[in-house]
Amino acid sequence: MMDELKILFLLSVLLCILPTNYAIKCYQCSSDEDPEDEDLCGAYKRFDERTHIPVDCFQDESVTPGTFCVKVTKQSPRMFIWDQRWRTVIRRCASVTETGVTNVCNWGVDPNGVYWEECYCTSDGCNGASGILVSSVAILLGLGTLYIFRG
Repeated sequence: MMDELKILFLLSVLLCILPTNYAIKCYQCSSDEDPEDEDLCGAYKRFDERTHIPVDCFQDESVTPGTFCVKVTKQSPRMFIWDQRWRTVIRRCASVTETGVTNVCNWGVDPNGVYWEECYCTSDGCNGASGILVSSVAILLGLGTLYIFRG
């Protein structure tokens, strides 16, 4: 009976993991393209997912094709917004990354002092969030696996 439950659980996990559609949908915008005095891409204000529609990364409306989503944030080295600091955000589909898709953010500082952060993720609309969050389904599946297969 326990072996049958393990097999049933593994099949359920595989059905949840296997993609039913190979295309991913990502938000796409760039604060560099926002109209003057508007922050549509979330450089300074919270990104409003209700006013944007994720695009299919393999359709014509996608700026770049890809199999995952990316959110890139860059900020000048100045410390305060009243000190002429600038910030830019780009959200789009992506197909290549130097560090791999880890569903977390990588960050650093360019030689010219510009701070950058790149967040890669693999679920529909995941680049709309202010930070990349691990799916609650993935967490539950992991906990279920630990519970069933523990010693």
